[in-house]
Amino acid sequence: MRTTKAARLLAAGAALTALTLLSACSSGPRHDRNEALVSKAPAQPGNGKRQVNVLPGMPPVENPKDLYSADRPNQLSPVVRDFPSRVYVPNTNSDTVTVIDPKTYRVIDTIPVGHQPQHVVPSWDLKTLWVNNDLGNSLTPIDPKTGKAGKPVAVHDPYNLYFTPDGKYAVVMASRDRQLVFRDAHTMKVVKAVPVSCYGVNHADFSPDGRYFIVSCEFSGEILKVDTAKMKVVREERLPYEGAMPQDVKISPDGKLFYIADMVANGVWILDGDKFTKPRFLYTGKGAHGLYVSRDSREMYISNRGEGTISLFDFTKKRLTKKWHLPGGGSPDMGGVSADGKVLWLSGRYNAEVYAINTQTGKELARIKVGNGPHGLAVYPQPGRYSLGHTGIFR
Repeated sequence: MRTTKAARLLAAGAALTALTLLSACSSGPRHDRNEALVSKAPAQPGNGKRQVNVLPGMPPVENPKDLYSADRPNQLSPVVRDFPSRVYVPNTNSDTVTVIDPKTYRVIDTIPVGHQPQHVVPSWDLKTLWVNNDLGNSLTPIDPKTGKAGKPVAVHDPYNLYFTPDGKYAVVMASRDRQLVFRDAHTMKVVKAVPVSCYGVNHADFSPDGRYFIVSCEFSGEILKVDTAKMKVVREERLPYEGAMPQDVKISPDGKLFYIADMVANGVWILDGDKFTKPRFLYTGKGAHGLYVSRDSREMYISNRGEGTISLFDFTKKRLTKKWHLPGGGSPDMGGVSADGKVLWLSGRYNAEVYAINTQTGKELARIKVGNGPHGLAVYPQPGRYSLGHTGIFR
């Protein structure tokens, strides 16, 4: 989430619940042809059996009981196997991307990019990292093999970026423009701009069959259900909490539920995406923001930005089991899990730093100074056959 002025938040509207409102933490400043890299489909391991009636063109679901089965430790696609392991940190207020060597915890490069970079997003084919220059109205491509930035591509209001599971389209979360913009995944040319009635579209995740995706609207406290093939909003619901501010979205390993972090309600909403009925709520901590699944698909890490903690949700037990506290506090935001699953990397949004956390013990391994306003950090490469976007949603 990023700060807008008070006028932008008026759109949040009243909600309908009796939950007790806890104070939330504001975010960093709001985001007030070039050529794209040529890409081809990555190699797709597996037996090729189509176990789910998926969106045409989408890779088959390898294991319907575990959507993250291709994300096991060090299970790298041949496309990325030779890429050096790096942590890419977009600094929204510094207009740079800090590059960290995860083996040494040292900054090895600082890449100038466009104005107010929000997220570093792996492309569907895994070959390119796209830096979302929100106020700069551009995407900067980074070649993860060399670490070099390419020529920026003009894209308006790219707060966040996703890819349809068939690899055909990029979906730009154009928050200021109040649109979901479907673009050609390779050239980034507009195919269809879909207006939305809510404010602040920002995060999403896809159903197991790829036929729809759930989108959060942070400034009006709503969630959307979007038909992927029709490129159309088919359902809309306001979260039952006054001033709700939904953030990251993540589907459960079994594909039955969506989890939506809410930094004002201070927890996660649990939604049946198929039925799209009223979600239930789970308190996690102040400023709940980012959601990341462990390499064994058993746990989900929830960053509570407003209190400097990470909550652990056990999918098998269907409950919270632990809470890790950053020494001396901090502002854990967006990030990802290392390829071997041993380290959780999170940006420290208000502290110009990055946290490396041991996923077995919760111990802080390193705290690394970066630019001002670090946000959508990407750990790369990661296991998986293809990317659905954001800081790394892999299937």
